[in-house]
Amino acid sequence: MDNCIHQATNPAAASGQPRYSLVVPFYNEGSVVRELYDRLRRVMDGLGQPYEMVFVNDGSSDGTAEILAEIAGSDEKVWFIDLRRNFGQTTAIQAGFDHARGEILVAMDGDLQHDPYEIPLLLAKIDEGYDIASGWRRRRGDGFLSRRLPSRVANWLLAKVSGVPLRDFGTTFKAYRREVLQGVRLYGDMHRFVPAVCARLGAKVCEVPIKNVRRKAGKSNYGIGRTFRVALDILTLRFITAYLTRPLHFFGKPALASIAAGGLILGYGFIRKLVQWSSFDLFVKHGPLMAVGFVAVITGLLFLSTGLIGELLMRVYFEATSARTYAIRRVVHRSVGADNKENRP
Repeated sequence: MDNCIHQATNPAAASGQPRYSLVVPFYNEGSVVRELYDRLRRVMDGLGQPYEMVFVNDGSSDGTAEILAEIAGSDEKVWFIDLRRNFGQTTAIQAGFDHARGEILVAMDGDLQHDPYEIPLLLAKIDEGYDIASGWRRRRGDGFLSRRLPSRVANWLLAKVSGVPLRDFGTTFKAYRREVLQGVRLYGDMHRFVPAVCARLGAKVCEVPIKNVRRKAGKSNYGIGRTFRVALDILTLRFITAYLTRPLHFFGKPALASIAAGGLILGYGFIRKLVQWSSFDLFVKHGPLMAVGFVAVITGLLFLSTGLIGELLMRVYFEATSARTYAIRRVVHRSVGADNKENRP
């Protein structure tokens, strides 16, 4: 571990700006908050660089917020972002990114499934010149049929669709250079796709093997039932990485195929009607089947187009208006009051 300690002089130390920002979302994990904080403090103090910890409470109902507020009130390196309700992990991470000031941002879960002592491994890769260092749970202790097999299939498909050869898209444990996140906003479940989105813009991405520690708090929302959501994620990722700036290319392929198929069917019927004008009634013999086929194809295309156009319009809206997808109840830090929301640098 010693070879991963970063002791190099950095301009951030002189300016008072942190070099590292740890962003940790919490949801009903009060039983492990203090243990995680203690571990993070020991690891980050050992790096010898200025740092901060940005803890985000994502609408917890078990006392997590009170513990985080107490920690933030006693440690000037800790910022506590308390969201008004449970907005979801991706939104909580975005809230943390918005308030982080470090040159390098590290995101991780708050349930101790990610070992803080592996943070230097990610930072070492950033120092080697990579823009994003993503954790890879090489040995997972989850059930094979319920978790590992669906995860392997999903990760393989996501890698093929995105063109980024990651073996673990699902983990939150990642380190980022601040500049690669400029202009990237997180929506839905997009925090897992940040490496793919940034790689499309030229970011250098690598994987770092990490341990998969069993969860000590909270409840997992992931299981075999999530397979259907993964299928939609794959479609969304393909659209974001390949067609975000040229959606007509995405919609054009099925549109042309549909028009060609419909033209052939209608052309066939029209020709037969011309040849057998008096004895052939197209709609009597083939009307119901053709109607069902057309309704099915058109309905599927309408649903697909509506979903993807809505995804695009949502991103345009938030980027154009600088609107946020979360609402903050309070920001707690020793230098400002608990109700002060405007003094955050």
